[in-house]
Amino acid sequence: MNTTAALNTAEAKPLAFPIPANVHAETVVSVKHYTDRLFSFRVTRPQSLRFRSGEFVMIGLPNAEKPVFRAYSVASPAWDEELEFFSIKVPDGPLTQHLQKIQPGDTILLRPKATGTLVLDALTPAKRVFMISTGTGIAPFASLLRDPDTYEKFEQVYLTHTCRDVAELTYGKELVAALAEDPLIGELTHGRVTLYSTTTREESTYMGRITALIGSGKFYSDLGIEKLNPETDRIMICGSMHMLKDVKELAESLGFEEGSLSHPNSFVVERAFVG
Repeated sequence: MNTTAALNTAEAKPLAFPIPANVHAETVVSVKHYTDRLFSFRVTRPQSLRFRSGEFVMIGLPNAEKPVFRAYSVASPAWDEELEFFSIKVPDGPLTQHLQKIQPGDTILLRPKATGTLVLDALTPAKRVFMISTGTGIAPFASLLRDPDTYEKFEQVYLTHTCRDVAELTYGKELVAALAEDPLIGELTHGRVTLYSTTTREESTYMGRITALIGSGKFYSDLGIEKLNPETDRIMICGSMHMLKDVKELAESLGFEEGSLSHPNSFVVERAFVG
C-alpha cells in the first residue's frame, strides 16, 4: 500500500467550482498511501503563509459552492517550501471521503491563517520533551522534529506513536529514520531523538495504550529513562480524544501545568481534529 505519486505540471485539472474569496488554491505535488486508512500528501505553499511548526490550517476541496473545511496539522516544518499533511481516510467523512482520492495536479483549498497550541513558545525550556501521539496526531510532531528550534530548547526528544496495527506506524518510523540525513537539522538530531511505537491490536515489540504503559512504569523501563518530572520535562499531546483526556489527567497528576502562548508552562494539548 506504500505508493507514491509525483506531480506532472502539465496535468493540472480545471475546476468545477470557483475558488472562494480569501482562500488559497494550491496544487497537490505528491501523494503517498500507507494503508487503507492512512495517507500523506504535499502541496505547494502560498508565499504569504506564515506558521509556527506544530500549528494547523484549515483545508478543503473545490468540489462545492460552499466547500467543507477541516483542521489539519502541518506536518512539514515552518521553513519548508511545500506543505505536508498526514490524513486518515474516513469513508463517509465530509472531507476525507473525497480528499483520499486526490492526485498530483489536483487543487487543495487553504485558508490563510495558521493557529494551534502545539508550539514551542507555549512551553518553558527544559531538558526533555515528550511528544505523545496516536494515529495522525503525529503530524504536528513531524513538523517540530524537523525544526532547529526544538533542539535549541530541549536536549532530548521522545516521540511516542500509538496505532492499532504495525503498518500504521510506518509514517513515524520513516520520519525519525530520515532525520539523520536531513541537511538542515541532521547534525542536531544525532543521539537526541527516541521513537517509541506501540500497537493496540496487532502484535508488535511494544503493545498497549501509552497511558497504561506510562502508568505501569513499562514505558520508562523499556527506554531506560527517568520518570516524567515537571522540573526537567515538557509534554506535548495530540491524537484521539480519549488519549488526550487520559494523558492530560496523567500529566496534571504528576504536577505538570498546561501552557499557552500567553502563559508558557510544562505541557500543551491540541484539540483540533480532522474529519
